[in-house]
Amino acid sequence: MEISYLSSEQNLRQTLIGRTQTKGTIMKIAVVAANGREGQLVVKEAVERGHDVTAVVRGDNKTVAKNVVVKDLFNLTAADLAGFDVVVDAFGAWTPEMLPQHSSSLKHLCDILSGVNTRLIVVGGAGSLYVNPEHTTQLKDLPTFPAEFKPLAEAQGKALEELRERSDVKWTFISPAADFQADGERVGSYETAGEELTVNAAGESYISYADYAIAVVNEAEQAAHVGERFSVYAK
Repeated sequence: MEISYLSSEQNLRQTLIGRTQTKGTIMKIAVVAANGREGQLVVKEAVERGHDVTAVVRGDNKTVAKNVVVKDLFNLTAADLAGFDVVVDAFGAWTPEMLPQHSSSLKHLCDILSGVNTRLIVVGGAGSLYVNPEHTTQLKDLPTFPAEFKPLAEAQGKALEELRERSDVKWTFISPAADFQADGERVGSYETAGEELTVNAAGESYISYADYAIAVVNEAEQAAHVGERFSVYAK
């Protein structure tokens, strides 16, 4: 399914299933770990669509959000996130000693969002996408998967499996394509898939950070995959 984003200047939003969202709808969105590269782009995308966006950061705000909460993720409370329609978890950890925080940070957010209507959208990874219809082999299990990225993929995959057990939270986990391009072009469109790694007509699996941010904000607006993991890639 192809998703095309119509610019905020046109004041139109197209949903994943062909509906048009009500013109002028404003959502309250919090982006946790907003100072990261993907977090900044999600904030920018949501602000440009006219949403009421709050950046949750540990230090100086590097985003375009006017509303800011300066607080470590692990110190956030239920009161800090009360009243938001959507919380986007853009947390990232890369060093070996920090990788377990993919699980612990997500657990903390789930705990403080337990039993409320606020939806949680998680910026996920591609390593846990399945590469066979039986769903017995994941991308990270292939011998061609870069060894330097496997610990990260394992940590993100573990966090996803733990998230699947949280029936008390309205969560969505979005996996990018295999090649997640930080400096890639914002094309303004993408395609969606499910639990399996999917390639485009050229046999490629990639998406830019900017187009991924479009997918995140689309999901925030549409709530099309609550309680699911889905994936996005460039056509």
